[in-house]
Amino acid sequence: AGSSALHPSTLTPLIPTQRDVISGAIMAATSVPQLIAYAELVGYAGYRGLTTAGAPLFVFGAATGSPWMNAGVTSLTAAMAKTDLNGENYLAKYGEEQYVELVAAYSLYVGMASVLMAFVGFGRMASYVPTSVKVGFKWGCELGVFASALPNGLYAFGSTLKATVAASAFGEVVASVKQTIPGATGISGCANIVFALTHPQTWSASAASIFFCCTVFVMHSKAYLPKSLPPGSEVVMATAAATAYSIYNNYDGGVVGEIPTIDSDAGLSFLGGTIRVPVELMDIKALLSVPIAERCFGGSLAKLLVTAGVFSAINFLSIVGICSGFESDNGVKWSASRELVAQGVSNLAAAASGSAPVSGSMSRSLVSRMTGASSQFACLTTALLWIYMMPYMSVMSPTPKAALSAVIVSAVVKNVFLPKKIMALRGVDFVVGASTAACTAITSPTLGFGA
Repeated sequence: AGSSALHPSTLTPLIPTQRDVISGAIMAATSVPQLIAYAELVGYAGYRGLTTAGAPLFVFGAATGSPWMNAGVTSLTAAMAKTDLNGENYLAKYGEEQYVELVAAYSLYVGMASVLMAFVGFGRMASYVPTSVKVGFKWGCELGVFASALPNGLYAFGSTLKATVAASAFGEVVASVKQTIPGATGISGCANIVFALTHPQTWSASAASIFFCCTVFVMHSKAYLPKSLPPGSEVVMATAAATAYSIYNNYDGGVVGEIPTIDSDAGLSFLGGTIRVPVELMDIKALLSVPIAERCFGGSLAKLLVTAGVFSAINFLSIVGICSGFESDNGVKWSASRELVAQGVSNLAAAASGSAPVSGSMSRSLVSRMTGASSQFACLTTALLWIYMMPYMSVMSPTPKAALSAVIVSAVVKNVFLPKKIMALRGVDFVVGASTAACTAITSPTLGFGA
């Protein structure tokens, strides 16, 4: 029977059932390509999405009150973090290891802001954000996600597009706009989209072929696949096919690359070493010393704290939307304060594990419901599988980044080019929605939302 038939009275929190284990396993398997893709979207190596996903999800699963809520780095949190921290420039200047510390430190501030906001009652206020603002903001963010994923989709190496645009007339326009409006960081992504789509002769034939084939398959294969397959199977199939192509044809474009293994003695140890959890944790005190305000927010701690607060608020809107849907569709009650705390503590865990900020994931939460989860144990099962299956993830090393870009693009491309919800707005609501969308796309998600 479909999970939509479940009544809240049948959902017993934290009492594991067989269907929780099955649901958690399905989620663990189908989400692996997303974990890698969103890590690439943040700006660091894709394997880090695998090594850092388990701890935040486990903490979230223990804290949430919903049997179906699922959390992790999403396309939105990845794009927002990279934009807020000026990720590309930071990477070029300081290298990946310091960038990972920076991102983890930002997760720490987002986590602390979320917990604080929960205690001052922000959870109840979040539902009052106008629909026009939420719709416009969502489109602007999706355009940013599309801009971030497109380079690795159409080019063997994503950096090729950035260099080509910078040397063209488009680059001169971008530089001029940024000089006039310093906050217009999103204009580079917009220029990259226009240039790439109008200059197909610059694409890599192999990368673009993988990208288009995987995108079309992920978006349209559901209608032809057996109904018995779990949601997300099309993503696994497309990624597996691209990986096989990469192996047997010596694909020379960008790939996930080597996935480091964790030392058998590393991680957390309990009961005198009887139980080991292979998760490497960062030093929280050291994260507080990361010069994030100095390097990314003009030396202003106040600006850092305000930005982290806005990030937390935007994050929570995703959770509000998911939980409200479950309440209206299935009668599952939820507590705004509890879910905001869950968001906060999971981001603290994200910081400790070196992850980008996390939030509620609509797609994964819907899969949890569709696959019959009955308690938070399904979420905990997914987290534990991600943690303990890491030694076997090297199978993803030859996966083309073009395939991972396809996974991301397939989730946003329809709404980017046909924004039905914005077009459905009328009068003042349309003006507000369109203005929010434009500000978010041209500047950054946090600035666009605040505007």
